[in-house]
Amino acid sequence: MEMRLQKYLAQAGVASRRASEKFIEDGRVKVNGQTVVSQGIKIDIATDIVECDGKKVAIANELKYYMLHKPTRFITTASDEKGRKTVLDLLPNQERLFPIGRLDYMSSGLLLITNDGDLTYKLTHPKHVIGKKYVAIVEPKVNISDIEKLEKGVDLNVYKTAPCNITLIKEDSSTQTFEIILHEGKNRQIRRMFEWIDTKVIVLKRIAIGKLKLGSLELGDYRALTTEEIEYLKNL
Repeated sequence: MEMRLQKYLAQAGVASRRASEKFIEDGRVKVNGQTVVSQGIKIDIATDIVECDGKKVAIANELKYYMLHKPTRFITTASDEKGRKTVLDLLPNQERLFPIGRLDYMSSGLLLITNDGDLTYKLTHPKHVIGKKYVAIVEPKVNISDIEKLEKGVDLNVYKTAPCNITLIKEDSSTQTFEIILHEGKNRQIRRMFEWIDTKVIVLKRIAIGKLKLGSLELGDYRALTTEEIEYLKNL
């Protein structure tokens, strides 16, 4: 059976399909001892030997799907040149896994982790829209008229944001707590949105992805997704 090399790497749990393409581009992948740097090459998964960074890789016999309650100060990559802790340090170390999407270093909350490269590719592709719900505490307080501007979408110079939903759920003398539903996931988007209206996000937590909710999962803990949750994600 033939398969594109980047898809094979993703299925083997090396990285997402996009990241696997970068690995190929950087010369980190060999097929039958020969370095491959061009995209779109097909391999025979039964006979060809694939290596990444000098280690043989193979497609996992069993696909795994986890929900993790990411703490702050963990990065959502497999490794870090600065030596910071990654979310994979919180998962079974005998399994080769990678996160679906990202949460920034100082954000916490729901993160999906798997070795299913096809599902990762599907859920992170721009054409697939899935709502993600966050809770953000900001300081200083802002005018609701500014929030309405953010809801319509704004030009942040680095990129334009799509319309979103922002609801004030609590406030005290110096802070406000908002519930935010995004249908996109640009880099540091919520933090940049609030900076645009001259306030700062001091706490940011993702509490849901589509119908999947963080619920009572403790900080730093993980659980396997249910069959129903997996089917829901695959059918999006």
